[in-house]
Amino acid sequence: MKKTALRLAAVAAVAGLGIAGCSSSNSGTGGNGSTTPSSNNNSSASENPSSGGGGGGGDVQVGVILPDTQSSARWESADKPALTKAFSDAGIKADIQNALGDKSKFQSIAQGMIQEKVKVLILVALDSPSAATVEQQAQQAGIKTIDYDRLVLGGSAQFYVSYDNVEVGKLQGQCLLDAMNKLNKPSGQIIYVDGSPTDNNATLFAQGAHSVLDGSTLKAVGEKAVPDWDNAKAGTIFQQLLTANGNKVDGVLVANDGMAQSVITVLKGQGLNGKVPVTGQDATVAGLQSILRGDQTCTIYKDATNEANAAAKLAIDLIQGKDGSADATQKTHDGTGNRDVPSVLLKPEVITIANVGRPIETGAVKYGDVCTGDLVAKCTAAGINAS
Repeated sequence: MKKTALRLAAVAAVAGLGIAGCSSSNSGTGGNGSTTPSSNNNSSASENPSSGGGGGGGDVQVGVILPDTQSSARWESADKPALTKAFSDAGIKADIQNALGDKSKFQSIAQGMIQEKVKVLILVALDSPSAATVEQQAQQAGIKTIDYDRLVLGGSAQFYVSYDNVEVGKLQGQCLLDAMNKLNKPSGQIIYVDGSPTDNNATLFAQGAHSVLDGSTLKAVGEKAVPDWDNAKAGTIFQQLLTANGNKVDGVLVANDGMAQSVITVLKGQGLNGKVPVTGQDATVAGLQSILRGDQTCTIYKDATNEANAAAKLAIDLIQGKDGSADATQKTHDGTGNRDVPSVLLKPEVITIANVGRPIETGAVKYGDVCTGDLVAKCTAAGINAS
């Protein structure tokens, strides 16, 4: 009964935050969650995160709208370069722009790409309603659309490319459960810091985590969603939950690395960092460094390059007249639109101190970015080499 009441309170809190949040990435990682950095112009991608990838002219075949530079560093540092390279290698001219967390800018960029008469539009939604409007406009113009990383609920995209986001949550939940058991705290108190209520991925992450943890003997003492994946708000929300529980917590399920850093900062203020397991996601530089320092237990690695390459391959096939069925062999259910969307769902990987060097080995992040100062010795101890 106590757990049921707590879950109902958590749902109410999430719903309340959902009213406050107006986009999934105004500030703050995400999911999508798989590392740094709109005007609708066509300046070089290296000069302005709001545009790039060869926009301009009448021969643009694919348009890509990335969401922001705050929810995760991955969009500009990983997804954009990978997409640019994939389309360039295929001889496809692409217009890749960033909405910078602004739904009006997102709409403006989309209208520009529709006017460019792109054949395929790939988009990472800021929220489902605004993205669904864009997809309807693209459909009316005869343009195929691909939901990238985040499924647009009630949308009309022909395809969806992402990681298995329920599995992401399951990995996070299992990581926390294993850590709590290792600390001999199978009945410890845990707090959930969930992602943006306007991001369907955040819902799936939480669903996966609860599917593991609700059946355990761990006691959830607080849960709230963080509007817009905002890191600063995550710290404030966690502080409030922690204070409400008498500054006591044994473990924290955090949806991504950016918010995990804010949680760790709060824990440091209580002398609890390194003593309380903390999860994350995205295998960011900061997240990997926190794992090396012992302040974060795990992160979830979703190689953005693999995701970008999967989306690019699908788009290229569509441009070349193929139907995409050979690429999208899975289905994702859109409950709002009551339809199953053909999907490409990649497999995420949990990263702990045991394999913390993997994102470096695969080239997702650079050794020199992670292993700096006092962390050089810790990298060496973890088996991470500069070569």
